[in-house]
Amino acid sequence: MKVVLFCGGYGMRMRDGQSDVPKPMTTVGPRPLIWHVMRYYAHFGHKDFILCLGYGAQHVKDYFLTYAETASNDFVLHQGEVELLGSDIQDWNITFVHTGLASPIGERLRRVREYVQDEEVFLANYADVLTDLPLNHMIEEFRASDAVGSLVAVPPQSAFHCVDVADDGRISSIRTLQDMPIWENGGYFVLRPTIFDHLPEDGDLIADACMPLAQEGRMLAYRHKGFWHPADTVKERTALEALYQSGTSPWMLWDAPQRDPLQTAIAGIGAAVLER
Repeated sequence: MKVVLFCGGYGMRMRDGQSDVPKPMTTVGPRPLIWHVMRYYAHFGHKDFILCLGYGAQHVKDYFLTYAETASNDFVLHQGEVELLGSDIQDWNITFVHTGLASPIGERLRRVREYVQDEEVFLANYADVLTDLPLNHMIEEFRASDAVGSLVAVPPQSAFHCVDVADDGRISSIRTLQDMPIWENGGYFVLRPTIFDHLPEDGDLIADACMPLAQEGRMLAYRHKGFWHPADTVKERTALEALYQSGTSPWMLWDAPQRDPLQTAIAGIGAAVLER
């Protein structure tokens, strides 16, 4: 199944004002965020990628054109020759498409339409969110429906508390956002090509397509309370790095396919503590 990844934005909240490296190329461990996202999809057998490039496109291209397998695979060095004992990307197919410097997500998707329009179903996602989502289960639920699109719904990520206040100023309850019956868009889209019938030129995927489709009852949400963690800011990326360095990386299903759910829950709590 083809996977469209949006990796062309400016990523202003992540940038330091000096480097021109795009957000998906910032690292967690020895590899960039986009690699972690792609390894996740490859774990489920989805290895045909379409990268929607924009800002910092050359960094993404150069990384894969000069990919160093030895950074994440064991190998034997004998008389100056490298013999790999494993491989990450040899069986991947990656299409690099420049989709504009300032294009909204919906327009980036429109500009790669020709690569997915003949698919029954395809996948799409941001390139800066990591999860242990059971992707194949989500896809199965979507295939069994008549919906045009599906997205992952996750509990609110903010650590702030919500306060119920009466007219006289007395507080009746204090709850965390996670305790409230609301969900956030977590990305990891499953889409049918008919999504393009709802995307106007220079439109936004959520505002211009998903929201109207939701009002028509043609969007699904896959609710996921497991590990889900963005890297939209330096603080969030630092939390992911801390998890990686501690040896607790719930999103790396390819390394721990039978991870204990309790360990995943503990990792999520650890990430939240680090962010505070």
